[in-house]
Amino acid sequence: MDGKLFAAALTKFFVGVVIIGILLFLPAGTLDWWRGWLFMAILFAPMFVAGLVMMAKAPGLLRKRLDAKEDESAQKEVIALSALMFVAAFVVAGLGYRFGWPALPSWASWAGAIVFLVAYALYAEVMRENAYLSRTVEVQNGQHVVDTGLYGIVRHPMYSATLILFLAMPIVLGSPFSFVIMLAYLPIIAKRIRNEEEVLSAGLEGYTEYMNRVKWRLIPHIW
Repeated sequence: MDGKLFAAALTKFFVGVVIIGILLFLPAGTLDWWRGWLFMAILFAPMFVAGLVMMAKAPGLLRKRLDAKEDESAQKEVIALSALMFVAAFVVAGLGYRFGWPALPSWASWAGAIVFLVAYALYAEVMRENAYLSRTVEVQNGQHVVDTGLYGIVRHPMYSATLILFLAMPIVLGSPFSFVIMLAYLPIIAKRIRNEEEVLSAGLEGYTEYMNRVKWRLIPHIW
C-alpha cells in the first residue's frame, strides 16, 4: 500500500466531512437534525468504501482524482460555480431547519436517500468501466475511447450519475429551496460537457466518430 497516497486520501476525506458538517449544522444551529445526519451517512460511508476499493484496485485512478487541477479556463469557472451552488444549497437547507421553513415529508428524505445510493452505484460502475476518468478535462497518455456499457447509451454517464446524485441531495435534506438552487447544476454541467467534448474531439482519436455513434450526451432521448 502507498502510505503517502493513503494519508492524502484520508486527510481529504476528513476535511470533506468537517466542511460539509459545518455547512449543514452551523446554519441549522444544532446537531439534532436527523436529515443532516442521514445525508452525511449516505454521502461519506460509500465514499470511504469506494476510496478503500480504489486504494486496493486502482491506486492510479485514486491519485488522479486527488491531484486534480484544471487547466481549462472554462472548467475553472464551472468548478467555481459548482462550489457556490453547493455552499448555497447546504446553508439554505440548514437555515430552513433552524427557522422552520417549509420542508418535504420524512418519506421523501428516505426515498431520496435510496435514489442517492442507486446513483452512487451507477457512479461506481462508470468508474469501473473507464480507467481514464479524471476530475479534470484532459486527454491522457495512452487514452482511448470507451464506448461500451453505459458509454454506449450516453456519452457522459458520470455526469448523468452526478445529476441524479446532486438533485437527490436537497430531497434527503428535505429542503425544496435547496432543490431549486441545485437546479443550477443543469446549465453548469451543460457548459462543462460542451467544453469537454471540444477538448476530446480535438485531442482524442476516434472521439468524433464516437459522438456520431452515441447521440445522447446526458439523458437518453432528451439531450
